[in-house]
Amino acid sequence: MAHAVQSNKGTNSPFPQEAKPFAPEDEGILRESLKRCSPSTFEAAVQFRKTGNPEHLPAVIIGVIERFVEPDLRTKLKDADDDLRLIEDLGVDSLTMMEIVILVEEVLSMSINNDELRNLRTVGDVKMFIDCKARGLPLPQPTRFLPIEQISAVMPIQSPFLFLNEGSVSSSGANAKYKITGQEFFLQGHFKDNPVMPASIMLEALGQLAVLYLIEGMVPETGKEVNPATIFFTGCEGVRAHRVCKPGDILTLSIKPRRTKMPLATFEGSIRVGQEKAAIAEEITLTFGYAEPKATPTETASEGLRHRSRRPPRSDLR
Repeated sequence: MAHAVQSNKGTNSPFPQEAKPFAPEDEGILRESLKRCSPSTFEAAVQFRKTGNPEHLPAVIIGVIERFVEPDLRTKLKDADDDLRLIEDLGVDSLTMMEIVILVEEVLSMSINNDELRNLRTVGDVKMFIDCKARGLPLPQPTRFLPIEQISAVMPIQSPFLFLNEGSVSSSGANAKYKITGQEFFLQGHFKDNPVMPASIMLEALGQLAVLYLIEGMVPETGKEVNPATIFFTGCEGVRAHRVCKPGDILTLSIKPRRTKMPLATFEGSIRVGQEKAAIAEEITLTFGYAEPKATPTETASEGLRHRSRRPPRSDLR
């Protein structure tokens, strides 16, 4: 289960930041630092340095990462997929990561502790980390990746009705991928000689991702744990399909929690195929409950003593 968000108030400054004076010579230094980055990266960095507005940070972070990634891998960054893994997908090793951090510190005029970098695994982790540093917010838990084996182990939904091939969860939401193989049982009749992924099944996949978040990503009340057997779909609003999805397409699913208070959890969700929008759901609502608390060894022993103390006295009559 995910742990509570860690606080790091000692290393973060309050938001909004007070914009520091940005002299013409500072712009020259910044331009030299970012000479191998795109013009849009430079412009975003200038705006951040002038205003302190964190909205400019994503463009800076993506631009700096792109500068250190091999040319044949840079196209992946253009999909703006926060789930991209730094090592596995972009080939960023520990030394390259340090180069990225040094340039980010220089460009954004902020200090980053090396220990804070250990759990950064994805582009989204880096963007969230820098954004929290700039805003003076507690640092979130890093993204955790879940292979299909782990998803199957925790989900109440199983194959052949499980539409998540891999997933990742964090305190802010969950992402997953599903490849339409063409062998799905429902494609045999949907449609004749023209297999198309039903929109209802895509909505089901988003609901399943919301279930995965409740089980593995949500930070429940202290001492509580979500019971997978209590999670059920209750409703959805604002569902729209934008693209026909066929065998061979890889669906990229994303959900973000909007309101979570037991027994209801509401999410917004979206599906993409590459950079194309496939479907959205403005609200997906699930109902859930907590598992019964597990007795501790001390409580178990105490219960045993109470049970024995309630036994009737043994008769001496023969």
